[in-house]
Amino acid sequence: MPHLPHRVVITAFPGVELLDVTGPAEVFSVATRVGGGGRPGYRVRIATSAGGPVTTAGGVRLLSDLRLDEVGDEVDTLLVAGAVEVRGDQVVPVLDEEVAGWLRGAAARPARVGSTCAGAHLLAAAGALDGLSATTHWRTAPHLAAAHPRVTVDPDPIFIRAGRVWTCAGITSGMDMALAMVAEDHGPDLALATARMMVMYVKRSGGQSQFSVPLAVPAETGDRIGDLRLWIGEHLTADLSAEALAARLHLSVRHFNRVFRARTGTTPAAYVEAARLEAARRLLQEGDRPLPEVAGASGLGSVESLHRAFRRRLGTTPAEYRRRFR
Repeated sequence: MPHLPHRVVITAFPGVELLDVTGPAEVFSVATRVGGGGRPGYRVRIATSAGGPVTTAGGVRLLSDLRLDEVGDEVDTLLVAGAVEVRGDQVVPVLDEEVAGWLRGAAARPARVGSTCAGAHLLAAAGALDGLSATTHWRTAPHLAAAHPRVTVDPDPIFIRAGRVWTCAGITSGMDMALAMVAEDHGPDLALATARMMVMYVKRSGGQSQFSVPLAVPAETGDRIGDLRLWIGEHLTADLSAEALAARLHLSVRHFNRVFRARTGTTPAAYVEAARLEAARRLLQEGDRPLPEVAGASGLGSVESLHRAFRRRLGTTPAEYRRRFR
């Protein structure tokens, strides 16, 4: 009896980011070819609201395989591609209403749902991320957090898995997420062979940071929060509690927390931990300093705190991180 392929549908719309669609599709395609006839492999189809061709953000045209209303229930993995627009110094997600409307009913059906880059905003608009942790491109993460308070937005990881729902960061990270899906479906050996064939990093952990924390939200002229973030990065061993930071800006703690979250899309405590964790990662990657020194220099304080932060945010240990990424 022949093996049935894993059925993948990737949604697209006019102006979609090309690599949001083709990056994961190529990973699944290469995995199928590398795996050979002894594995079920993947069958990838592109779905759009009207069918036919769509022009991507870069001007390249994609030809869809079916309309959204033709997708039906025979989908194992549904991936939602996204797009962003640059408006002056702002980067905002594109919200295609037809795709978002279709997702309100369709996203609940497949065994696995994922988004690439700003596609997370479409899943959130459909209610599919409510109550879950999610990530997206770091430039649009504040938009996601502000528009969807029921979603726990973490702008740091390359991808996040929350049960059956996966979200990933900027454009190329969709390929890392797809590799992780291949590993889940067929084991690490096929994922490794696929990565080698594609000359990709063998396994870029979902916990690896997608950006430099101090640059996550660019500072604006006269932006007190932006100035504070830069100060935090230069004083990681100082008292960085919400009370101390609020006092530095002469604000009440409650008002400071509200302003900080509105500006950055995260809480002061989460931001401080991310900044300290980035410093710890950098120290682990660049040298052989013992863990107590790394913990102290990064502001995390103790080896126990260092381990807790790595386990909670990266899903690994400091020693494993050093071995993998150095």
